Amino acid sequence: MPVLAGFAASNVLLAFDYDGTLAPIAPTPASARMRAETRRWLARAARRYPCVVISGRTLDDLSKRLSRVPVWYLFGNHGFEPSAGNEGHAARVRAWADSLSRRLPVHQGLVIEQKKYSLTVHYRHVRDKHRVVEAIVDAVRHLPDVRAIGGAEAINLLPLGGPNKGVALQEARRLFACDTAIYIGDDDTDEDAFASAPPDRLLSIRVGTRRQSRARYRLPHQRDVDTLLQRLVELRATRRA
Repeated sequence: MPVLAGFAASNVLLAFDYDGTLAPIAPTPASARMRAETRRWLARAARRYPCVVISGRTLDDLSKRLSRVPVWYLFGNHGFEPSAGNEGHAARVRAWADSLSRRLPVHQGLVIEQKKYSLTVHYRHVRDKHRVVEAIVDAVRHLPDVRAIGGAEAINLLPLGGPNKGVALQEARRLFACDTAIYIGDDDTDEDAFASAPPDRLLSIRVGTRRQSRARYRLPHQRDVDTLLQRLVELRATRRA
C-alpha cells in the first residue's frame, strides 16, 4: 500500500480508537481487552511514532487498559478528557441520565452508562432491539443540548458544541507538531476524526464493512489492525531499533 508508506515516511501521528479497533467488540464494555499480539505491536509502533488513543471511555478506564503500553497521550470521553470537560458539561450529562431513567421502559439488558462528560445507552443484550431503539430515540428528543451518535449496539450522547474525536485528533497533531496523521476507528463516533483534515494530511481507515463512511480506506476485520501495526513498524524498522 504505497499511500501507507508515504504517510509512514512523513512526520506522522498515529491515532486509534479503542473498542472495535485496538480491542475486539466484547459482550460488555468492562470485558473489552486487547489481544496480547495487538498490545505487543502497539507498543512497538509507539516507540517509532507519536501515538495516541482517542476513545469514548473515561480517561481513567482507558489508562488502566493501556497500562505499560508506551502510547504518548490518551483522550477519554470523545476528547472531553483530560482538559476539555467542565462542570457545565457534567451537570448536563447528569440531567440526561435522570431523564432517560424516567422515560425509558425497563428492559432486561438495557444499560445507561454515565461517564461524567458523556453518556452511552447500551442495548446489545436487549431482546427486542427495534422497539428499544425507537424508545431511546424518542427519549433523546426530549434532552436539551445533546448530540446523539450511533455506536456498536449503543447510542452515545455528547454535549452539543463540545469536542469530539476530530477535535481531539487535530489537538494531538498540534501537540506533537506532526504534519500528518493516520487515524483508525470503527464506528460513527470516529467519523468526526475521518473528516478532520484533507486527504493529503490525514490517512483515515475504518474497521468493518459499513458501506457509508468518510474514511478513505477500510480494514475488513478488527484482527487486521494487528497486520497494519506490524506493517507500520516494518516501515520504520531501519530508523529505530
